[in-house]
Amino acid sequence: MRIHLQRDLDQVTRSLLEVAAMVEEMIAGSLRALRERSVDLAHEVQRKDRVIDAREIEVEEECLKILALHSPVASDLRMVVTYLKVNNDLERAGDLARNLAERAESLAVAEPVDIPEEIWVMAESIPKMLRAALDAVVGGDTELARSVIAEDEVVDRSHEAMYGVVRRMIEKEQASVGVSIQFLSISRYLERLADLATNIAEDVVFLVDGEVVRHQAL
Repeated sequence: MRIHLQRDLDQVTRSLLEVAAMVEEMIAGSLRALRERSVDLAHEVQRKDRVIDAREIEVEEECLKILALHSPVASDLRMVVTYLKVNNDLERAGDLARNLAERAESLAVAEPVDIPEEIWVMAESIPKMLRAALDAVVGGDTELARSVIAEDEVVDRSHEAMYGVVRRMIEKEQASVGVSIQFLSISRYLERLADLATNIAEDVVFLVDGEVVRHQAL
C-alpha cells in the first residue's frame, strides 16, 4: 500500500513542478514584454493563463484522489495539504503574471516613459524567490525556505518606495498620471508575487517541521 501512495505522491510532485515551470515562464515573459514593449509577447503570456487554470484543477484532483484512496497521515498528509496550497498559490501567481502582461501591453502602446528602477529591483528578486521556494519544497529545505521569507521584506520596501516615486512623477507632469498608475499596479503585482513565493516557503516549514509560521516573525 505504501508503494502505491509513494507512486502517487511522486506523480503529484512532477505535476506541480510542471505547473511551476509554466508559471515561471509566464512571469519571465511578462517582464520581458514590459522591458521590450512587446504587445505580441504580452498576448502570448495572457493566453498561457488558461493552461495554468486547467492544470491547477488537474493537480487538485490528483491530491484529492490521494486523500480518498490512501487516507495519508502524519508527514504524508502534510505533504498533500502543502501541495494543495502550493498548487493554489501557483495558479494565483499565473493570474498575476497575466495582469503584469496586461499592464505591459498598455504601456507598450503608450508614449514611452522610463520605468522606475524600483520595479526592476523587485523584478530581479521575484524569479529567484519563486525558484528558491520551489526548490525548498522539493528538497524539504527549511533553511532555504526561511531565506525566501526574509527576502520578502526587501520587495516590500521597494513596493512602499513606489508610492513616493509615483507621487513625484504625477507632481512633475500631470499628463503622466495614467502611466504612473500603471507603474503602481505593476509594483503591486510584483509585491503580491513575492507574497505568494513567501507563502510557499512558509508551507515548506509546515511540511518539514509541522510548524505554522504564517503571521510570525522568523
